[in-house]
Amino acid sequence: MAVIGERLWSQLRALAPMRVRSARSILLRQGDPGTHVILLASGSTLVTLTGPNGERALLAIRGPGELLGELAVLDAQPRSTSVIAAETCHVHLIPAPDFLSFVESNGLLNPLLRHAIARVRESEAVRLELATGCVPVRLAGALRRLVDAAARNQPAVGIRLTQEELSQMIGASRNAVGAAIKPWREEGWLETDPSGGLRIHDIASIVAHARSTM
Repeated sequence: MAVIGERLWSQLRALAPMRVRSARSILLRQGDPGTHVILLASGSTLVTLTGPNGERALLAIRGPGELLGELAVLDAQPRSTSVIAAETCHVHLIPAPDFLSFVESNGLLNPLLRHAIARVRESEAVRLELATGCVPVRLAGALRRLVDAAARNQPAVGIRLTQEELSQMIGASRNAVGAAIKPWREEGWLETDPSGGLRIHDIASIVAHARSTM
């Protein structure tokens, strides 16, 4: 994790054993107390916000080397968002007292708070996109964040989410998502998986095409 450096990241990781969490499992739940933080060793996760009527919005994608849930621990407030495994994830669960002791002994409070604030601003930008963008723009933005969080140097990136799940995340109908995907599939920029996921071959072209529809 760049904000604390590789040496401290390794020390923090050593405070808890590695665990495996399956795709679609809830790693952190909105409204729960901040009892621990998560170090994401591998895999990607969805940061979602649930509204008063049960609607979900996808605010961010987090990949390997990310720290999750630290703000609720630092400010002793309930978790403001949920975090869901987008694929199989390897994680370290650090209890809140151990994390706070580590932060204090290494003078990490200010860097972590600045990092958390930057994330909040990033999420606000995503919420604006969700509120004002057309379906292709919202979908392309979500796919771009998923691709960015995936491992590099791959000719194609697999997305385990179904079109139904993607439609819920961006606040669109299943039919609208299918209509947005159709020209991208025809161009060969992505392909649909028989299991319901997607395989992304050219995210730059997808984003450019989505923006041209605005």
